[in-house]
Amino acid sequence: MLILIAGGLLAALGLGSAVVLVGGPLGLVAATPGLLPWVLFPLFTLVGYLLLVVGSDDAAARVPTRVLSALLLVLALVSALSLSAAAAGFAHADAIRTAPLWFVLVVAGVLGALGSAASGRRGDSPAG
Repeated sequence: MLILIAGGLLAALGLGSAVVLVGGPLGLVAATPGLLPWVLFPLFTLVGYLLLVVGSDDAAARVPTRVLSALLLVLALVSALSLSAAAAGFAHADAIRTAPLWFVLVVAGVLGALGSAASGRRGDSPAG
């Protein structure tokens, strides 16, 4: 149980760093992301996810990994939509610094897709 709590907390901190990375260029967060969110987002999210996977023996405990995967995919989609809006001219390219958006799109997209595929593969079917 303690592993689940630690994993959930680390994953939440990683997601918080991703929100700062996405929210900064979009003007949703007053802070400008420094180097630390760039490092903490993938590190905390990956370690938190691994702890959640290790600590989730039964089907009910797998819910946090599915939620984490879904939230990562949502962050990736927000980044993709923001990049598309900037490319289409809805926002000035100078106003939206795109490097954090690209970073979150790639990292959150890969981790979210892998987590979603892994949780779907484990499945709850009786055949295994």
